[in-house]
Parts: sequence; structure tokens; C-alpha cells
Amino acid sequence: MKKVLKIFKNKYILSLSVFAIWILIFDENNLIERFKMMRDIRQMEQDRAYYMEQIVENTQRLKELKTNRENLEKFAREQYLMKKDNEEIFVIVEED
Repeated sequence: MKKVLKIFKNKYILSLSVFAIWILIFDENNLIERFKMMRDIRQMEQDRAYYMEQIVENTQRLKELKTNRENLEKFAREQYLMKKDNEEIFVIVEED
């Protein structure tokens, strides 16, 4: 115990200890905040991968719609309820 007290009487060790505690706990970029930021970064990287995948799928779908008139007509009918002049559309909504 005396040895530990003797070590902390050294002004350099004492100031280094206070500095380390300050950085680890009280500073703006402390360990807790650092772990939160790392978690946020991982989540954002996962989101980025998901959205990149969506971009590829939607680009492929857009290319298909631009090149194939039948697919464009099917898309317009399903998504925007468009119809030809001599047709009627019935929307069926499934309830759980």
C-alpha cells in the first residue's frame, strides 16, 4: 500500500493518471461515445449496402421497363391502376 501511495506522489504519474481518467471518462470523445459512434458506423455501412443493392435492382428494373413495352404496360396497370378505354379495373383489398 505504501508503494502505491509513493508512486502517486510522483507529480508526473499523478498528472498522467488524471489526464488518462479525463480522456477516458470526461472528454467529449470518451470511450462511451467512441463505442456509440462505432455502432452507428456499422449500422450506416449496413444501410449503405442495402441501398446499393436497391439501386442495382431498381436500375435493372428501369432498364427492363424502358426496353420492353409489355412490362411497362404491366407496371403502369399494377402500380398506377391505368387501364385501356374499353376496360374496367376492380381493386381487391385483402384484409387480415
